[in-house]
Amino acid sequence: MEHDGLHEVVVVGAGPAGLATAIALAGRGVSTALVTGPDRGADHRTTALLEGSVRILEGFGLWSLIAERAAPLRDMRIADATRRLVRAPEVTFRSAEIGLEAFGYNIENDALRESLLAAAMEQSGLHIARTALERLDLSGEAATLHLADGHTLRARLVVGADGRQSTVRTAAGITMRTRAYPQVAFTATVRHTRPHEDTSTEFHTESGPFTLVPLPGDRSSIVCVVTDREAVRLLGLDDAALARELEARASSVLGRFEMVGGRGAFPLAAETAETLVGERVALVSEAAHVMPPIGAQGLNLGLRDAGALVEIVAGAVAAGRDPGSATVLERYAAHRKRDISGRMTAVDLLNRSLLSDLVPVQGVRGFGLYLLDRVGPLRRKLMRLGIGERAA
Repeated sequence: MEHDGLHEVVVVGAGPAGLATAIALAGRGVSTALVTGPDRGADHRTTALLEGSVRILEGFGLWSLIAERAAPLRDMRIADATRRLVRAPEVTFRSAEIGLEAFGYNIENDALRESLLAAAMEQSGLHIARTALERLDLSGEAATLHLADGHTLRARLVVGADGRQSTVRTAAGITMRTRAYPQVAFTATVRHTRPHEDTSTEFHTESGPFTLVPLPGDRSSIVCVVTDREAVRLLGLDDAALARELEARASSVLGRFEMVGGRGAFPLAAETAETLVGERVALVSEAAHVMPPIGAQGLNLGLRDAGALVEIVAGAVAAGRDPGSATVLERYAAHRKRDISGRMTAVDLLNRSLLSDLVPVQGVRGFGLYLLDRVGPLRRKLMRLGIGERAA
């Protein structure tokens, strides 16, 4: 129930994690408002929703809306395309080994967001403000949100899901630890003449991973981690030249390429909020952590934030407790701390091992992939961790 203009929760930010959080809270009877933020331009990237995220979205009643626009990732192949002295063997992980139909599903970001926004519009009890947050006052019994359209909202809890330039995080005085990498992620989508057979292929190169991820039909998304200079060169190629270049980098495993849709380039950095919570504030997804697009962990980490926050906040409200209280917020922060720090460290180590010219570092990476190829229990443990499970 909304009392005197006061919501239990206001979610700021209409990316996938923010939309999922708002829909799920409203669906559990929590008085919730969503501030969408300014209109977004087209996003040519895709997201691999791993099996753990699929389970969260199923729990929120949202997966059936998304599934038809996504392609399954049944197998994941890792190949060493470096020209270094110590090279790792090729390794293929198969979802059937751990009893899954697929590791996850790849979907275009715009399609994912459109599906979730449509669900938000249909969600009874969810108040949607199609405007931006201008100022946030955090004090006392409730936070006050001053919106660009002149309206205000009040909330016991404000969820910052407003991305890496988060207004909510800044208002709460939460700083970020940042590590910049000398790399850029170049993204594109291609149509190819050979079927991808639901297999994602990641080539490890000296500048970072080059990844082909299946999309519906004979299409795949590409994430190519390169230097700044190389990204500028790739952005400047015409479609035919770019298709030939990417086809060569892919060793023609999917045949001939044709460019479809747009292309983009995004500087790589790893950022982590000093704390996930502040006074009447909880951060999720890229407002809380930003990581390089390695191992498909970014949004999946954000959806696990959403899953934990919804469970804890809905439980507190059902018990008649203040969802923005220090006790509730500390429980959320403690619940997410280990998962976030572990994933950030793992992605950082892998990324730096690819950049390293030190033979011992290359050797450790090569030996690690050799073990994964040969030792069944180790492979299965890593696969479960990769999809967001605890390694049971």
